[in-house]
Amino acid sequence: MKANRFYLPLIITATLVLGLWIGFYIATSLPAKNIEFIIPSSSSNKLSRVISFIDENYVDTVAKEQIIDKAIRTVLEDLDPHSYYISREDFNAINEPLEGNFEGIGIEFVIREDTLYVVQTIAGGPSEEAGLMPGDQIITVDGDTIAGVGLRNSDVVKLLRGTKGSTVQLGVHRALEADLLPYTIRRDEIPIKSVEVFLPLNDTTGYMKITRFAKTTHDEFRAAMDSLQAYTPDLRHLVLDLRNNGGGFLEAAIRICEDILEKDQLIVYTQGKSEKRKEYTSRKNGAYRNLNLSVLINEFSASASEIVAGAIQDHDRGTIIGRRSFGKGLVQEQLSLKDNSALRLTVARYYTPTGRCIQKPYGSNIDYDDDYHQRYLSGELFYRDSIAVVDSLKFTTPKGKTVYGGGGIVPDIFVPLDTTGRSEILSAMLYTGALNAAAFQFANNNREMLNDMGLAYFIRDYYLPDRVLDDALADVQQPLANFKRLDSTQQKEIYQRFKSVVARHIWSNEGLYKNSLQSDNMLKQLTLTPVLNELP
Repeated sequence: MKANRFYLPLIITATLVLGLWIGFYIATSLPAKNIEFIIPSSSSNKLSRVISFIDENYVDTVAKEQIIDKAIRTVLEDLDPHSYYISREDFNAINEPLEGNFEGIGIEFVIREDTLYVVQTIAGGPSEEAGLMPGDQIITVDGDTIAGVGLRNSDVVKLLRGTKGSTVQLGVHRALEADLLPYTIRRDEIPIKSVEVFLPLNDTTGYMKITRFAKTTHDEFRAAMDSLQAYTPDLRHLVLDLRNNGGGFLEAAIRICEDILEKDQLIVYTQGKSEKRKEYTSRKNGAYRNLNLSVLINEFSASASEIVAGAIQDHDRGTIIGRRSFGKGLVQEQLSLKDNSALRLTVARYYTPTGRCIQKPYGSNIDYDDDYHQRYLSGELFYRDSIAVVDSLKFTTPKGKTVYGGGGIVPDIFVPLDTTGRSEILSAMLYTGALNAAAFQFANNNREMLNDMGLAYFIRDYYLPDRVLDDALADVQQPLANFKRLDSTQQKEIYQRFKSVVARHIWSNEGLYKNSLQSDNMLKQLTLTPVLNELP
C-alpha cells in the first residue's frame, strides 16, 4: 500500500481541517474563568463516591484521572454538540491556531517517498533566515537519520517544534550538492496566518480569504486591506471569502464588522438562561463602510463566519453568495481546571441584528454530525428551493428583504455544489494523496523552469504534458487510457487541481488561488475576470 507515502499540502489541511474543527467547537471570546477542579468530599456527591469506591476497591489498579476525564466528557457531550472537555494533552494543540502562533523552525513540509521535503519557508522565520530552501530534503535531525524510517507528519512536528530559543541540528540534502549541508536553527515564534491570501480580481475589486478568526485576524485584515488599496487605488468592491471558515474568536469577528459598518450598528447579541442579553455594536464608522461587499459562504462556514455574514445581510450591507452556512450559534465559556485541562460550556446563543438565532436544531432523534449528508440527500446543496425554512422564523431587514432564522445563514444568491467534474479517478487521486504527491514531484523537479516562466504565463498558457499525471494514475491503478476516456469536464477538473497544487508549491498561496479562482462558480456570479498581475 503506497497511500502512506502521500500527503495533503499543509495549507489545504489547515484550511479544511484546522479551520473547520476549531470553528465548530471553539467560538468564543468571552473571558475564561480560572477555577480549581476538586471533587467534593460530601457524602451526597454520587460521582465522588462512585469514583472513590472504584479507585479503592476495584480488582485491578485504575487510572483515576482518566475515569474523571471520561465522566466529565460524557456529561458535556449529553448537553449539546458544542460543550466539550479539553484534556491537558490536547490543550496547546487546540489553542495554537487561535492564538495565532506556535514555536518551531518555520517550514511547510511534505513527506514524499519516506523523505521529508521543505515546501516553503515561512517568511521571516528561523528556517528562511538560516538559508533553507524549497525542495531541500531534511535527512537528519540532531544526528538521527529520519529518511527511510516510516516518518509520519506527527513525528515531524515532535522533532521540529520546540520552545523558543532552543536549537535543532539538521542535515540537509540539496540538489547538486554531494554532501549533507549542516544547519543549526534556533526555534522562534512562528505566525499562523488566518488571512490566507489577498489579491486584486480586477482594477476595482479585491479578494480576501479568511480561514479562521484568531487573535491576530483583525490585524491581518487591516494589513491586507492596506496592501489591496495600495495596489488597487480605485478599490470599490471587496470579496470576502469565508467558505470552510469554522469560526474562532468572537472579538475578531466584531472588529472586522466594525471596519465595514456604520457607527452604533448592532453586530450581534448573546443571551442565555443565566446570561443577560449582551449587545455588540460598532463603536466607530468603519474605514471600509463605503466599499461594496460580497461574502462567500458554504455549508462549512460556521460561528464567527456566520456572525459576520449575518450582520452584513441584516443591515443590507452587502450580498451573501453561496450555500446555507453550518448553523453554529451557541456561545461557549471556557473554564480552566487545576491540571491545565479545560472545559468549554455553552452559556448563551448568538442572535443576528434582526433577532435571528442561527443555531440549527440538535437533540434527541437528530443526527447532528450527519447534517452534510442529509443536506446532500435532500437536494439542498443543489437547489435553493430545497432549503427548509420556517415561516415563524421569518425576519425583515431595514430595506425589506426577508431573512430566516432556525439554522445557518441562507445566501442572497444561491450557488449549487458543482459535481460536473467529479470522477472515480479524481476521487481516488484525492483520497490517496496521489494527485498532490505527483504535483509536488513535478514542481520540485521543474522548479527553475516554472520560476522562469512566471505565474501569469503558467496559468494562461502552460499545458501540463500527459506524462506528469503518470505517477498519480499509476498509484491509483489507472492507466492513461482510462483518463482519456473521461469527458472533457472531468479531465479539465483533474488538470485544474493538478495545476493549482503545482502553483502553490512554486508561488505559495498566491499561485494556488490565482489558478483555482479562474473556475470558481461563486466568483462567476460577480461577472469578474480575475487579473493575473502579481502583488509587488
